[in-house]
Amino acid sequence: MKLKIVDSNYSVVKLSSTEKIPSWALNADVSSITRTDEELSIVCPTECLPMNEAFKDVENDWMCIKVEGVLDFSLTGILSTLANPLAENKISIFAISTFNTDYLLVKNHSIEKAKVVLENEGHIFSNI
Repeated sequence: MKLKIVDSNYSVVKLSSTEKIPSWALNADVSSITRTDEELSIVCPTECLPMNEAFKDVENDWMCIKVEGVLDFSLTGILSTLANPLAENKISIFAISTFNTDYLLVKNHSIEKAKVVLENEGHIFSNI
């Protein structure tokens, strides 16, 4: 599978499920907004977060790995071919799936190890 490391640092923010989606969450090429009855979860580049706001629940220092291309809904096991080797090597992930493809967030300090692990599994990272 062809993968790409997105050139940004990411944060994962948890807000109250009743909050409106903040405008800063919409200012990125890659972001994810998920609302449940328990929370509003936002993933976006750290640079999008307002500097003057202190978040109670935020996880910083993530890098994003994108699965290149459009994945057909009939395909199975895509995420597991990425997540399982990383888990076996004690690398935690935050996964995001979209209509087209999958994204994995990996902590900055583990991104190089994650790349090696995934390359050893036969995945190819693009240099673009």
